[in-house]
Amino acid sequence: MCTVKCSRFIAGSLYPLAFISIVCNILLFFPDWSVQYVKDDRLTPEVKYMGGVVGGGVMVLVLALFIHLTLKQGCCANRCGMFLSIAFAALGAAGALYSFVVAMLGLVNGPYCRYSLIFWGRPFKGSSESYLTQLDKWSTCTEPKNVVELNVGLFGTLVVVSSLELVLCLCQMINGLVGCICGANK
Repeated sequence: MCTVKCSRFIAGSLYPLAFISIVCNILLFFPDWSVQYVKDDRLTPEVKYMGGVVGGGVMVLVLALFIHLTLKQGCCANRCGMFLSIAFAALGAAGALYSFVVAMLGLVNGPYCRYSLIFWGRPFKGSSESYLTQLDKWSTCTEPKNVVELNVGLFGTLVVVSSLELVLCLCQMINGLVGCICGANK
């Protein structure tokens, strides 16, 4: 078994996923490419939870950096290093799960937008039918421009990315357990 090679592959895969997660969350702060909505506190609440930055970004990067740095120094190729990778992988899995839950809530509840001449809110929240499959309902939101498309695209990307991160973190937990019990093999 090549537990060290598996760890190297997982760490290398987590870097771009964490980067994508952070970028998607940051882009959600600027619907219509304007800072005005941040200033006026007119953002979808799930954007402010920063699941992509904190969960899918920083918490997953901690695991990737741990694996990368310990493999460079040869510290992960022992039972103690593999045991520690289990703990860091659990942290990464918790972050990926947080990002997944926040992104799913953002998709289900819909964006915060102007949906009539004077009302701001979440017109799709609590509706009996999903707005995701009914494109004609997307025009309900008049401001910010294309906010529904932005939210669906970026929250959807966060769901996919955090799912992949979760799978990789769980694989690293299993890999670390095997390396801890059987000994780390290169």
